[in-house]
Amino acid sequence: MKKIRNNLVGVDQGSHVLFEDYDVGGEMWTGSGNREVWHPVRFAQPFKTPPAVHVSVTMWDMSTEANQRADIRAANIRSDGFELVFTTWEDTKIARVRADWMAIGELPYEDDWDLY
Repeated sequence: MKKIRNNLVGVDQGSHVLFEDYDVGGEMWTGSGNREVWHPVRFAQPFKTPPAVHVSVTMWDMSTEANQRADIRAANIRSDGFELVFTTWEDTKIARVRADWMAIGELPYEDDWDLY
């Protein structure tokens, strides 16, 4: 459990289209090549410590000719941002994906001192 030590709690959120491979014959649509997308996200302002980050798929356009396989996660969560990671595998064909995210965490307080 993440504990927040002061009353300055920040919530930041966003939405990103991670790829649109259908029109360009990209790897996610053809089913070969790199099947993972990393998208850097920067927060509007840094948190005091790395926040809790929630990610979700909010739009997907997939072929129905194969099983629909997907994984989405937040990686390398830092005070100033993180990487949004979407992965698929085997013969799944994905035309496009949009992901939303929300970060909740402690903000810096004006009385915080950095002594060393």
